[in-house]
Amino acid sequence: MSLKQRRYSLKSKEAKQSLSEASKRFKMDLDTLFGNKANIEVVESEVGQIYIANTRPVMFKAEEVFLPLLCFTEFIETAPKITVDMGAIPFVCKGANVMAPGIRRVEGEFSKGDLVVVVDEKHGKALALGESMFDAVVFREIKSGPVIKTLHYVSDKYWNIAKLLSE
Repeated sequence: MSLKQRRYSLKSKEAKQSLSEASKRFKMDLDTLFGNKANIEVVESEVGQIYIANTRPVMFKAEEVFLPLLCFTEFIETAPKITVDMGAIPFVCKGANVMAPGIRRVEGEFSKGDLVVVVDEKHGKALALGESMFDAVVFREIKSGPVIKTLHYVSDKYWNIAKLLSE
């Protein structure tokens, strides 16, 4: 895959503002994680803007909203997890929303609109990042219909460019 891109570093004020905005969305302190003098770069390509912190791709901006990449391990480790059965995996990996019958386990507390990580039941690997359609208490009681809006998934355009940037 050829990649036309423009890569540049953010000035410290822009970097601080981006990290602050993303911290609110991710519900984690990115300033502390990456340090006050973090080198934040932006890669602009056909797929959008990918943000690199201290040489690692960690997030992207979609429709003016920051979202963590599935390779951002610190986020993946701390975020609420939704475990899906093996039958749901092919659909989730193609970007389908997560349906209640495919859910095996719910870990962590979250509110409607919060980011959650979808993992497979066999290996616990991150398959997708989604936005919960319900609070955790309600979420655990739902037996049918969609419950997570998928925003980013393994093999999507952001996943593929992050892999290229990590090489």
